Amino acid sequence: MSVSSASRTSLVITDKPALLIVDDDPLIADTLGYYLGADFQVFTAGSRGQAIEWLQSRDAPPPLALVDLGLPPTPHRPEEGFALISELLTRAPAIRIVVLSGQNDAANARHARALGAVDFIAKPAAPERLREMLLHLLDIEQAQTAVAAADAAGVALLGESPAMKNLRAQLGQYADSPFPVLIEGESGSGKELAAAALHKLSLRQRQPYLTLNCAAIAPTLVEPALFGHAKGAFTGAMGMRTGYFEEAGAGTLLLDEIGELPLELQPKLLRVLENGEYQRVGDTQPHRTRARIIAATNRDLKQEVRAGRFRADLYHRLSVFTVSVPPLRALGDDRLRLLDHFRHQLAAQFKQPPFALTPEAKALWLAYGFPGNVRELRNIVIRLATRYVGQSVSAAVLAEEFDPGEPGGASVASTQPPTLPILPTSAAHDRETLVENASNHLRGSVGFDLNANLLRWEDAYIEAARRLANGNISQAARLLGINRTTLYNRLDALARERADGALSHSPTADPLN
Repeated sequence: MSVSSASRTSLVITDKPALLIVDDDPLIADTLGYYLGADFQVFTAGSRGQAIEWLQSRDAPPPLALVDLGLPPTPHRPEEGFALISELLTRAPAIRIVVLSGQNDAANARHARALGAVDFIAKPAAPERLREMLLHLLDIEQAQTAVAAADAAGVALLGESPAMKNLRAQLGQYADSPFPVLIEGESGSGKELAAAALHKLSLRQRQPYLTLNCAAIAPTLVEPALFGHAKGAFTGAMGMRTGYFEEAGAGTLLLDEIGELPLELQPKLLRVLENGEYQRVGDTQPHRTRARIIAATNRDLKQEVRAGRFRADLYHRLSVFTVSVPPLRALGDDRLRLLDHFRHQLAAQFKQPPFALTPEAKALWLAYGFPGNVRELRNIVIRLATRYVGQSVSAAVLAEEFDPGEPGGASVASTQPPTLPILPTSAAHDRETLVENASNHLRGSVGFDLNANLLRWEDAYIEAARRLANGNISQAARLLGINRTTLYNRLDALARERADGALSHSPTADPLN
């Protein structure tokens, strides 16, 4: 059954696994829904906003999603699809995303996979092929879920690099403290696993361990989810309901993506952290919690405080202890250890011989930047394990799995920064003038890199908008003609490029002026 509105989800009762299809072409969405409806409970959305609204309306995220890259308002460009991949994984880290798109050049496919998509299929695609792939991913998810409880802390602590040894030492040191712990790290780096390890290493390990993703539910529902609500507290509150603080008891409560917590709710969380007291929504009776709080974020909360989006007092209360989960690119040979862990795990689960990397492929593996961190690494292993059972994987084959815009990627044309910028489109220059100047630019360039030039100008325009808006991200987003979430995603991507040295700090001047 296919539904396109979040308000209708409560009408569907089925034991089939949920599948979200995001495509702005209703004919494609309905056709796929018809073919896949025999095996999945299919929901459809026509835009990024509709997909996120639907996701926030659900008690649990779907295990699978099919996502088109070309979505409104820019259906002929992939940016909306890329942003949706990042947002879905922020709100539901365990979701398996398959990209189904007509924008199927190799660079788009690799970048989508680097963001966290499990695979990329070009349109038009045979529905039977999609069905087999989705069912296979579901088998993998179910098999890994069966061992996740015993394996979670082990994966988080796997590695012999100095960074991982330091992480192990910090987790062991802070495990039994009653004070909050703030876990920082990039998307896909394993913050949730580090939090689970803190709980498993503590004396609370036999008590409940609960996780609330602050980005996964609508902002208006965060307060009743945390504190519970009384009967009649708001429309739809048909009875009293306990919240996460009460259900956690004397265990551990992980507040994931704490940077998404609404500003107006932050004082109430601060009160709980200071004296353990809270009230259910619509109730005056105080309650107390004994839960130990862990918060996780992929944002720089200090910068969020400076920008006025996060309370300074709450930040200081949450960060009594701070743990930084290192990005995968900083772990050296641990990347090979994780490769071995996941490939042998998959081989054992499906009773098939594992694939192996040639020496050249291993060198390429160690040279790659893994912008999607452990999530990206695991997805690469899943694809290789599926396609190359018991075979040796060459460097050429492996390179096709990597994002060409990253260090060690397949299509990095030059290690030198571009010598000239791109030509900005504006009303002051008609198209022929731009084409003529671009021709002159290309004739005078050696090793021209379009992606690098675009990144430099994107960085310049975003910084200009932030300065004009005096640091107000919402206002800067309006100046740029994009929404606030898209701007955050682009800022995160540019920060990674700058950290890796792929982005110049000062774009050169516009050659048209």
